[in-house]
Amino acid sequence: DYESSTFAQFLSTRKLTPSLQHFILHSIAMVSETDCSTLDGLQATKKFLQCLGRYGNTPFLFPMYGQGEIPQCFCRLCAVFGGIYCLRHPVQCLVVDKASGRCKAIVDHFGQRISANYFIVEDSYLSESICTNVCYRQISRAVLITDQSVLNADSEQQISILTVPPVDPGKPAVCVIELCSSSMTCMKDTYLVHLTCPSTKTAREDLEPVVQKLFHLNTEKETENEEAGKPRVLWAVYFNMRDSSGVEKDSYSGLPSNVYVCSGPDSALGNDCAVKQAETIFREMFPAEDFCPPPPNPEDIIYEEDEIAPEESEFSISPETEPKSSTEESSSGGGTAVEKEDDEK
Repeated sequence: DYESSTFAQFLSTRKLTPSLQHFILHSIAMVSETDCSTLDGLQATKKFLQCLGRYGNTPFLFPMYGQGEIPQCFCRLCAVFGGIYCLRHPVQCLVVDKASGRCKAIVDHFGQRISANYFIVEDSYLSESICTNVCYRQISRAVLITDQSVLNADSEQQISILTVPPVDPGKPAVCVIELCSSSMTCMKDTYLVHLTCPSTKTAREDLEPVVQKLFHLNTEKETENEEAGKPRVLWAVYFNMRDSSGVEKDSYSGLPSNVYVCSGPDSALGNDCAVKQAETIFREMFPAEDFCPPPPNPEDIIYEEDEIAPEESEFSISPETEPKSSTEESSSGGGTAVEKEDDEK
């Protein structure tokens, strides 16, 4: 029974050489040596193998101009099918009905009130009072600009992915992604390098040993014995960021039932967590609908001008907040305030 064992323990029983176990664990499944279960490791390996051969010899795709183009693409597709975007309208507060405990609307910093049946907010926008009882993990990150690639290849236009195994037991592996100028993320003749791992200490303490192993730092003195071909770091920044990907909705204090929280980036390679989280929230709000169905053929789309009557719309915008006869409660603190009101008659 391997369900209760780690993936590393499972591999050790399959008559594989230590070298092959190492490559499966860190280069194919790309999972933790100590924390990953056998089932999760097998699923990660299966996904890697299923992605091979779709767009070349690698199972990976990287968007031009960086990961920010993925939500941009979704927003454009959403707009085609009627999505409305209120740009440059930061949220000032949520309006919560005292009787039902549900959020009725948001008020932006212009005083404009926007009503809807459901509200989805990213974790960092919530006030400190709502997040008091939340225990967050941390991610260690480093971003470098270098003068050449860590990969010795004929082409200078390569995107490289490298997993650096932990030196000590219990330490996390470090994921290194190196982007070339053809990805439109850095200038010509430079490379943009991202290093990421779950935090155990500060980002510099977690990642600088890997940086020193792969690159020459500007602080290092030139020596005759300097290793040839090792890239030089032109610029570097280290920082820790909050990982809210594993936080349950019940952990937030006083969150209205129709307000859903999505997390920021996690430490994993890819966007699996974001897609899974989006599907979970969608199914809670619309259990009878299909999640991300294939887009229809443009020639088959029929547009009807009066498809939704104004009174039936689930989304409405008021030019300004309405006067309230009841006493309202508001709380603020570094994020979204919550404003409560009685039922409007």
